[in-house]
Amino acid sequence: PPPAPVRPPATSVVADLAAGLRAIARNRPLARATATSVVSCVGQGALLTCCPLLGAAVLGGADRGALLLSASAASALVANAVLARRPRPPRPDTVLLGGVLLLVLAPPLAATGHPVALIAALLLAGAAEGPQLTALFAVRHREAPERLRGQVFTTGASLKISGFAVGAAFAGPLAAWSLPGALMAAGGCEALAALVFVCLPGDAEAIVPDSPPGAV
Repeated sequence: PPPAPVRPPATSVVADLAAGLRAIARNRPLARATATSVVSCVGQGALLTCCPLLGAAVLGGADRGALLLSASAASALVANAVLARRPRPPRPDTVLLGGVLLLVLAPPLAATGHPVALIAALLLAGAAEGPQLTALFAVRHREAPERLRGQVFTTGASLKISGFAVGAAFAGPLAAWSLPGALMAAGGCEALAALVFVCLPGDAEAIVPDSPPGAV
């Protein structure tokens, strides 16, 4: 009889996350992109939490906050489509930083309390978040070892979701006390994300050599 196929050893979720964290920590551009995106997600979570209150305070109803989110999502799609049509798109690292810098501007613009400025702020946020996410995927694909790419993507997504949840958690009580204060905190998180990108090294590809294939 033919030999039974050899199945790869099963790995636990914890092991996969640990492998992803090690791969991220060993690669400077990947570590910088991951840290920047996680801190930026804190601000994004805070801005999202403020949308229903912004809809009620500025546009006349909390349900208008859903329209603001729809406008932001549409703006993200358009921004990605525009960048995809460029003959020579910018480097993913540049797009990642540019998206964070645009996100610094969106919350203070929304805090002005003017309907036009609020809509412009959410359109600006979407135009930043869409390309930023695409650029992050490109950095992960470029920098992650092929055999660890799945773990890197899974770990990075988990960290981003955690950052988003942290932003939503602190923005809720803060927005109930002061909506402009919550928005300014969201903008401050984006400024911190830009600072993280600038301060973390990204010139060398690896901090330490990657582990051999059987070491994960």
